[in-house]
Amino acid sequence: MGRIRLLFLDLAGVLRGTEIPYQEDKEVHSTFFDASSVYGFEEIENSDLELRLPRERVKRLPWNEKWYAGISSIHYPSGERYVKDPRLVAEKTSEYLKDLGYEARLGVEMELFFFHDVSMDLDPYNQSLTISAPEVQGESGLIPPKRGYHLVEPVDEVAELREKTIETMEQLGFRIAKSHHEVATAGQVEITGGPYGLVEAGDFVAWFKYAVRYVAMDNGYVAVLLPKPLSGDNGSGMHIHSSLWSGGKNLFYDPDDKYGLSETARYFIGGLMEHGRSLSAIVSPTVNSYRRLIPGYEAPTILAWDVGNRSVAIRIPATRNPKHFRVEYRPPDPLANPYLAIPAIILAGLDGIRKKLDPGEPLNYNAYKLSEEELKRRGYKQLPRSLDEALDELESDHEYLEPVFSKELIDSYIELKRKESRELQAIPTPSEYAHYIYW
Repeated sequence: MGRIRLLFLDLAGVLRGTEIPYQEDKEVHSTFFDASSVYGFEEIENSDLELRLPRERVKRLPWNEKWYAGISSIHYPSGERYVKDPRLVAEKTSEYLKDLGYEARLGVEMELFFFHDVSMDLDPYNQSLTISAPEVQGESGLIPPKRGYHLVEPVDEVAELREKTIETMEQLGFRIAKSHHEVATAGQVEITGGPYGLVEAGDFVAWFKYAVRYVAMDNGYVAVLLPKPLSGDNGSGMHIHSSLWSGGKNLFYDPDDKYGLSETARYFIGGLMEHGRSLSAIVSPTVNSYRRLIPGYEAPTILAWDVGNRSVAIRIPATRNPKHFRVEYRPPDPLANPYLAIPAIILAGLDGIRKKLDPGEPLNYNAYKLSEEELKRRGYKQLPRSLDEALDELESDHEYLEPVFSKELIDSYIELKRKESRELQAIPTPSEYAHYIYW
């Protein structure tokens, strides 16, 4: 008899799990857990919740065939679904789409770094970070910052890790569309999955984070999903590609439009531009996220759209194939909880469709070169510059989430992230010493 790991994501997007004996003939594996020890869930006086894992979600772990695992549903002791279960948000959003006559198809770009080692010291009198990374300290030659895009072996020292990650994800039942070395040096890669349905897209990200960390560890590396792990080089995003379909037709595509965009797609973009600042609290959910969202590193800072333009938040890939035509939202990063981030993007777009929000003309220009005065003159909003600013926006702009997100979940999420921000704000960094010690 093997063991089975019942996995779940907390509100912060951290993957957690507990193990029980595996029974092959069992329809649902279940067990209770202490929810007071999990980010954003319950207090100690009301802390019993149940994990339930239906047989159809069970997967054999490729790295240990004696073990099984799956993403569980979270329930109250009464049997009702737990209102803050992140996967429930994705499930409810999928049902909401069906009620509106839509089906979402999604692609997810996962960017990350493979480092040899990361060591930290956070003693009050000795704060240090040491990174040992391939391609800057390797034997195959150095890759300068921002010069790694699509490089191949032997300069690409982590190609084998990408291949092993892809094989592992395919063994878990997920489709991988493409992969390559990303722009940064130091072992940055991109692996893209899809197309998926809405819930499956969340499952892909949850399983990817689990699998890629195991593959890295098994090969003597560390998988780092921080949005901005290195200064002076590109960070890592989790770009979300989305389209809405009905009756086998891509509702985002219009062959007669100059840009290929249907009216539905334009309104969807309008919703993303309208709610992008509050979306940031969910899709760019950490203090570190806003170190990535700065000009000059292929990360967006402006809520604008264009075709093939990577300097804006909303990019329309330059394809006219109706099967692949889609809207790419570029602000999200790999630390986002996918069961919250992907539904929030869809709900913002749906609000734009409902309200017929016109996004205006594309910004056919390098957004990094526009001054703040010029952006204001053109009427463009900028993404928040900190997690606290994004949380302020979410507090005042979350009505578009309410068809699916419960009030309890939104309130708990904001409280959790406020606490996280306060804790990190109290810690000085070495770079602050470098800047201010002689002032």
